[in-house]
Amino acid sequence: MQDILRELMHWDTQVFLFLNGMYHTFLDTFMSTYSGKWIWVPMYTAILYVMVRNLALKTLLLAIVAVALTIVITDQVTATLIRPLVERLRPANLENPLSSMVHIVGDYRGGRYGFPSAHAANTFGLAFFVAFLFKKRWLTLFFMAWAIVTCYSRIYLGVHYPGDLLAGALIGLLAALITYNLFRLIAHYKPPKRWIHLYAPVWLGGITVIGIALYATVLYVRT
Repeated sequence: MQDILRELMHWDTQVFLFLNGMYHTFLDTFMSTYSGKWIWVPMYTAILYVMVRNLALKTLLLAIVAVALTIVITDQVTATLIRPLVERLRPANLENPLSSMVHIVGDYRGGRYGFPSAHAANTFGLAFFVAFLFKKRWLTLFFMAWAIVTCYSRIYLGVHYPGDLLAGALIGLLAALITYNLFRLIAHYKPPKRWIHLYAPVWLGGITVIGIALYATVLYVRT
C-alpha cells in the first residue's frame, strides 16, 4: 500500500511540475486574478438573482441555506478536518524541498498545508449544486469549465498538487449531493418548467473572464 501511495505521489508531483512549468507573464496576472474569491461576486449575485426570480419564497430560502451549508461542509472538511491529519505541505511552501522548482506569482505561497484543496471543494460544491438545481446542460458545462479553470489556476500559482484538487472536487461533489438531496426532500423541489433570465450567471461570468483577460493584457503590454 505504501508503495502505491509513493508512486501516486510521484506522478502527482511530476504532473504538477509539468503544468506549473508552463508559465507566461500574461498568465501570471490572469491566473492570480481568476483565482481570487471576490472577483466572482457578480456571478454569485447573478445566481442568487435567478433563484429569486424563479423560486417561491420558502423554496428560495431553503435553497440559500443549502448552498451555504454546501460551502460550510466543503470548507470545514478540507481545512479543519482533513488537512491537520494529512499535513501535506503545499508545493510552494518553503519547508517543501520542491519549492525551489516551483513557479511562484507575486510571492504568493498560500497556507502551510494543501491537501485537500478548499478552493476546489468550494468551487465544485457550488458548481455541482447549481447543476443539480437548474438542470440545464449548457449551464452545467459552463460551471464545470469555470471550476476546472479555477483548479488549474491553483496549480499554476504553485499552491496545490493535482491530487489536492481532485480530492477537493470529490468532496465538493459529495457535499452538493448531500445538501441538494436534503433540500429536494424538505422543499419537495421540482425545477420550474421555464426559467426566467437563466442566462444571467453565464453572461456575468463571461464578462468577468473577459475583464480579467483585458486587465492581464494591459499589464502585459505595459511591461
